[in-house]
Amino acid sequence: MSTLHWAGLLLLAVIAGAVVPFQSAINANLTRGLGHPLWATLASLLVSIVVVLPIMLAMRLPLPSLAFITRAPLWMWAGGAFGVCFISLALMLLPKLGASGFIALALAGQVVASLVLDHFGLFGLMERQMTLPRVFGAVLLIAGVVLIQFGDMPAKAVIATS
Repeated sequence: MSTLHWAGLLLLAVIAGAVVPFQSAINANLTRGLGHPLWATLASLLVSIVVVLPIMLAMRLPLPSLAFITRAPLWMWAGGAFGVCFISLALMLLPKLGASGFIALALAGQVVASLVLDHFGLFGLMERQMTLPRVFGAVLLIAGVVLIQFGDMPAKAVIATS
């Protein structure tokens, strides 16, 4: 894989991460308007369908194999349930924790879960051992999460006592 191709993949991964706080903040406003996080979750998923279907039609994607659909293990269909979990929790927690706090904590959970998924090669992933440098990297990321979430606590305490 060329360096340019690799850089393009890295940039796309950054973009994928960058859209999450926008999605969460927008959906938090939708929650206020619709009256409950689950209504906003449903609306978000329905908009996703409305957006992806025309793209799929324009690309003329072939229908998936019915044989695969009927034989796929149940865990392969859990992605949608995890999506509902993430969207709904984001809608409930983002207004309380702030965008940076929620995303930092969500990232910490993603990093820890990713290390476990990689280490055991779960769900068909290639095994990547949980080495000391990888764990240290995760600890540094989690330390960053702590600073993002709690770094302004003394400033708030000083302001409150003034």
